[in-house]
Amino acid sequence: MSEETEEVLSGVGQRLKALRLQRNRTLADLADATGISVSTLSRLESGLRRPNLELLLPLARAYAVPLDELVGAPATGDPRIHLRPMKRNGQTIVPLTRGAGGLQAFKHLLPGGTSLPQPEPKVHEGYEWMYVLRGQLRVVLGERDFVLKQGEAAEFDTRTPHWFGRASTDSVEFLTLFGPQGERMHVKAAPAK
Repeated sequence: MSEETEEVLSGVGQRLKALRLQRNRTLADLADATGISVSTLSRLESGLRRPNLELLLPLARAYAVPLDELVGAPATGDPRIHLRPMKRNGQTIVPLTRGAGGLQAFKHLLPGGTSLPQPEPKVHEGYEWMYVLRGQLRVVLGERDFVLKQGEAAEFDTRTPHWFGRASTDSVEFLTLFGPQGERMHVKAAPAK
């Protein structure tokens, strides 16, 4: 096997783990979605198991990403991002960026309904920024409970227990930027005159 191929394969485990953590999924959740055992997934992420197509194809489907992204294939020069919506916890999430690591952008759509969801705050590593495009988004952040309206934004450390959902029976559409722990969003603005 060539040195270049060996180098590409050695980075797959790190990309798989980064993608799983970024999507806030557990190994057990991923095992259920792919039919791959938890121990095999763990060994893949740690580099103790060599990746092959039988393992990578179901993982690419579960994450709704191209196989190229999992193996770190070189870019083809096409700048377009082929949006592949995924359904998760009753919402539609559309990844707006490529790559398993670094800053990631997503568009979320929470469909309307007759009842309001109950908060179930979670914690994970990372830093998140959200911006409401349409509707009203209820955000529970630690002891705080507030509503973001169209055009409003919030940012927070995801190690703080957090949850978000519809604030009314109407649907909500919003954007999120998610970065690994320590990566904060930076907004550059023109100087005030």
